[in-house]
Amino acid sequence: MPTQTTGHFTFANWDEQAVSSSDVIPRLAHASVTNAFSGGIKAADTTCEYTIVYVTEKTGTFTGMEALTGQLDGREGAFVVEQRGSFDADGTVHCTFEVVPGTGTGELVGLTGTGGFTAHHGEPSVAYTFEYELG
Repeated sequence: MPTQTTGHFTFANWDEQAVSSSDVIPRLAHASVTNAFSGGIKAADTTCEYTIVYVTEKTGTFTGMEALTGQLDGREGAFVVEQRGSFDADGTVHCTFEVVPGTGTGELVGLTGTGGFTAHHGEPSVAYTFEYELG
């Protein structure tokens, strides 16, 4: 039976670079991001790489991979999640994520799971949910 956990994360760093011409829409960008997770997932200084497609100046979609090292409900280890999401003109970000199979280490070997979050522009802390199983 899956276990659900919750918490928050904050952006520690966001470094975004245009990949295609910044004058053209749709536009591609790449962002290297560092987050800090608290709650069920405790992971400081995560590594996250996003590919972003701007459909307009303020809307688009993204995919990303994030490596988390720390604890999941008290179990030590690391794992990687694949993220997919979109962002609206009002600055709202919707994202779902899934554990990349085989990436769990330490006490997280065999980890599977999915989660998500909705972030609003200017929020210093973003709530997430994560449902997982350890196999």
